[in-house]
Parts: sequence; C-alpha cells; structure tokens
Amino acid sequence: MRASDRAYTALLEEIQSGALAAGAVLGEVEQADRLGVSRTPLREALRRLVADGLVVQQSPRVTVVADLDVDDIRALFEIRRALEETTARLAAVRGDAALFAALAAEFAAVDLSGDAGRDAYYALIARLDAALDAAVANDYLSSALRTVRTHLVRVRRMARDKPERLTASAAEHLTIAEALAARDGDLAAHATHVHLHNALTSILASLGDGAVRVAAP
Repeated sequence: MRASDRAYTALLEEIQSGALAAGAVLGEVEQADRLGVSRTPLREALRRLVADGLVVQQSPRVTVVADLDVDDIRALFEIRRALEETTARLAAVRGDAALFAALAAEFAAVDLSGDAGRDAYYALIARLDAALDAAVANDYLSSALRTVRTHLVRVRRMARDKPERLTASAAEHLTIAEALAARDGDLAAHATHVHLHNALTSILASLGDGAVRVAAP
C-alpha cells in the first residue's frame, strides 16, 4: 500500500471512530511523524479527506476535522434519499432476485442481541449495499454513495443505539430486500424512503432535535 493510502486510511478510521474529533487540528509535521510517513504523502491524504468533506483547509497551514451538525445530517439524508431510492428502483430490475431473496432471509433471522449481533447486522447491511451497487453497475452512483456512506459512519457513532430502532430497522431492511427479490422497483424505492425517514427521525431525536424536515412518503 502506498504511503499516502496508509495515511488516508488511518486518518479516515480515526475521524469516523471519533478518535479525531470535530475541530481537531491536523498539523502536517505532527501527523506525518505520528503516522510514519513523509509530508508529501500526508498532504495527498489530507487532500483526499478535504474532497470527502471530512476535513477543512482553514488556511494553507491549518487543516481541521470538519464539524458535523444537525443541518449537515439533514443535508446528508437529502442526498442519501435521492441516491438510495434511485439505486433501489434500478436494482430491482437489474439485480439477481435469488441473491436479494437470500439476503431477505438473513434479515428475517437477524439477532440483534449483544455487540456481536449488532456488528453482524451492520455487516449484513454492508453486503446489501454491495449487492445493490453491483446490480445497478453505475460507477457514478456508486461513487456518490461511497462518499455518503463515509459520512454515515460518523453519524451512526454520534447517535445512540436504541434496541427498538434497531429492531424496526431490521424489519425495514427485510421489506426492502423482499421488494428487490420480487423485482418491484416502486416498492423497493418506497420502502427505502420510509427507512431513511425513520432513520433520520431517530438520529435527530437521539441528538436532541426531533424536528425532521423531510418530504412525506
């Protein structure tokens, strides 16, 4: 792996985990020494993080981890809805119905008890996302979704896990997967819309702001 890729991956994981909090200053010299790379690959890694929207170049010498507030989360979900609803509609027509049926069976049997169960659930969601991307086979959509998902990791960390929300989320994903398996694009897109509406409502409530301004299904 190139030095710039190693630096990018390390910084990305630390930002997503919260080890590098919003507002943290990323000094070139300090970060290069800490990560064991020279300043040139570090600058390349920082440029990629700026392009991702995860860090902000406040001046030629000062780079900080970007804030993520309620307005940012709402904006993120606006673009997420547009991308994911379109992806679901297309994947229902283009995808492998048997694969989506198998994923639906896994969502129906998901066990959310304990950290291991929740980790397995999030891994199952990632596999559904990968199956959707593969079915649509549109590099532009996939690239845009990768950026959105990068920010979603931070959002999930900020919001508290609620057992009742996780149970509802699993049921929502089951409905999406079943619609995909049935090749029903309209239902898949609608089920995705409902899931994202409920997810945003829960996240904002967890952060102390229950006022959700999203279009009705």
